[in-house]
Amino acid sequence: MKRVVFMGTPHYAEVILRTLLEAPDFEVPLVLTQPDRPVGRKKVLTPPPVKALAVEHGIEVLQPERLREEGVRERIAEANPDFIVVAAFGQLLPRQILDLAPCINLHASLLPRYRGASPVQQALLAGDRYTGVTAMLMEEGLDSGPMLAWSYLEIGPRRALGELMEDLTVLAAELTPKVLRRFETIEPIPQFAALATHCGKIRRSDGEVRLEDARTLLRKARAFQGWPGIFLPDGLKLLEIEAAETDQEHRPGEILALEGESLLLGCGRGSLWIHRLQPRGKKPMSSKAYCVGRGLKRGDSLL
Repeated sequence: MKRVVFMGTPHYAEVILRTLLEAPDFEVPLVLTQPDRPVGRKKVLTPPPVKALAVEHGIEVLQPERLREEGVRERIAEANPDFIVVAAFGQLLPRQILDLAPCINLHASLLPRYRGASPVQQALLAGDRYTGVTAMLMEEGLDSGPMLAWSYLEIGPRRALGELMEDLTVLAAELTPKVLRRFETIEPIPQFAALATHCGKIRRSDGEVRLEDARTLLRKARAFQGWPGIFLPDGLKLLEIEAAETDQEHRPGEILALEGESLLLGCGRGSLWIHRLQPRGKKPMSSKAYCVGRGLKRGDSLL
């Protein structure tokens, strides 16, 4: 039986950890995850999903702010791991930990494309046809280590962040035990650094849209589903949208039509059906209710 120290934080990592816990040939003596954080408007201190699962199974949990903290390396060494598995942990591993055992990261992109913090969102923003998960042997660089295996899927024209992330989570959970079981026979493949791209964390300001191009706006809506969403400069959120056409030129923000509960919104290139809107600080409403409340009609501007 192989001993695995696991490092991860969100639901993506939780599913991978659960797969290892259910496998008969792996033992997880120690889990590392991010500290509990305040969540929601009431700022309720909430444990990460990985911690909740580890506690449920009686596994020791460490929650260091930094892996270089005193005692962290020593505790991992005491767990005597055959592998250290990392999935969306949020910290780079220092050399003192990398040297303890093979460290394998499950990164949600087809490396070397989209090294960094937001690979799934970037694949959607770029309009990529395919994405996937890469199992990588970690080194001190950011997602730069040699590749052990990968699994991919077709994104499709309508799949948004939530559904895509769930599908990638399944791929990662299936790939992890396969890589660990075959590790001794796998020849790591160095990444071609010239093809590498990097992506940072998503910020709220990334969700602001200017209505210049309908196709770009649709990609942002899919990539920023949930948070930060997409919104106009005044904070008006566009909640439910679909393409009408993507080639004709219009005055950005012009209300081209009002039909049923929806409005047809013009962009510099293309137009969109907007079904629901949410003004800053208020509840979501139909596009019709928003326009009626503000006396907006066809030919007026939403900007």
